[in-house]
Amino acid sequence: MHTDGGSRGNPGPAGAGVHIEANGKEYLFGYFLGERTNNQAEYLALICGIQTILKLFNTDDIDELQVIMDSEVVVKQLNGEYQVKEPILKQYNGQVLRLVKKFPMVKFTHTLREKNKHADFAVNQVLDIQHGIGQSSKTN
Repeated sequence: MHTDGGSRGNPGPAGAGVHIEANGKEYLFGYFLGERTNNQAEYLALICGIQTILKLFNTDDIDELQVIMDSEVVVKQLNGEYQVKEPILKQYNGQVLRLVKKFPMVKFTHTLREKNKHADFAVNQVLDIQHGIGQSSKTN
C-alpha cells in the first residue's frame, strides 16, 4: 500500500491518497480531510489506507502489509527512530500502531515522491475537486 497526504497551505485544505496493490489488482482512493497540516494529512492518509484494507480484505489472508510513504518523518516516527512530540500526531501515531496489530507483519518504508505517483495523484485529484478545478460547470 502506498499512501500520501498533503495540504495546500500548512495548515490548509488537505487530502489523502491511497494506492493498494493486492492479488494482481490495483485500487486507488482519495479522501478529503478538511483543514490539516501536512504531517497530519500524512498520518490520516495512512489511517484511511489501513481502514480501507480492513474493509476490503480478510487479514487472515495477508502475510505482510507493506506501507510505502514519501513522508520520511512519519515513517521514522512509526519505526521508532524519531520521537512524536506534537499531541495530535501522538494520537494518530497511536491509532496507526493499534490498527497494524491486526496484521501478522507490517513494514513501513520511505520512498521518493516520484515513486509515490498514484497516491500523490489521488491527493491532488481530491483537492482539485474540492476547489472546483477540473469540474465542468453548466451555464444556462
